[in-house]
Parts: sequence; structure tokens; C-alpha cells
Amino acid sequence: MDNEVFRKTYRAINERFCPFEKSILTNNCGCSRGRRFCIAEREGINCGSDAAQARCLELLELLRRQARFALKATDEDAALPHAKAMRVQVGGLRGLHAVAMPDAPIPDTIEDIHGIIEAALDHFHTLAALPYQPIIRQIAAYQGRRRLRRPR
Repeated sequence: MDNEVFRKTYRAINERFCPFEKSILTNNCGCSRGRRFCIAEREGINCGSDAAQARCLELLELLRRQARFALKATDEDAALPHAKAMRVQVGGLRGLHAVAMPDAPIPDTIEDIHGIIEAALDHFHTLAALPYQPIIRQIAAYQGRRRLRRPR
């Protein structure tokens, strides 16, 4: 399928996209509000709630803004490369888990993004009030999968 046709079809089908789609599709996270769909052998994630999508978009924007220095990203409007986007998403959610549930160990896989955000909101009341320093430490510490070196 042509990439431009795919993008148009994707936007038409997925009006309420999941901001954390990359982390869900790579099996680093899951979400109780996310619904998987397929278009021509490609997979996408749709959010089941306008309110949940708005919270995730707000959180992701706050995480990107707070992590600019740790990511060495100077242009805040530029799209992040995949590896840095994964660091923000997965590392940010692991950091959110750490501050929302300080007595629980940080899991390798975040089972429910919506649940973690709700737990953080119950504790801190707003996303802007989150303690971002420990969250940024998790973003900086997150290592995605390493490329395999092929023998020559």
C-alpha cells in the first residue's frame, strides 16, 4: 500500500488516535482505553475516550517540554526521532509510575496507561503539578532495544 494512501486512510479511520501508540505497538505499554485496528497488514491504536486522549496529549506535551534538555532536543516544535519519542513515552510512563506509586517497583511493561495517569491525578490533582525531576530521570535512563550487529 502506498504510504500516502495509508496515511489518508489511517486519519479517516482513526479520528481519536492514541498519543502513546508507539509504546503500545512495541509492547512496552498497554492501555484499558486503547483499541487495536488493522489497515492493510499495519496496526494502529484508537483511544476509546475523548477525555482520556486529552489527558494523554497534555501529559505527552509536558513530558516532551520537561525532557528537552535530557534528550538534547533544542527545537521544541520539531518531531522527535523514533528512539527519542520512545524514551519520552516509555521512560515518562515509568517515571509517572514511580511518582504515583512510590512503594511499588517500576514494571518493565506499563500495563495500563490510563490507570497510571488516573493514579497520578488522584495523588497530584493536575498533570502540571507532577514532580518532573524523578520522571525525567526515568526518561534519561530508558534504553530502548539495541540494534543487533550482524556478523560480517
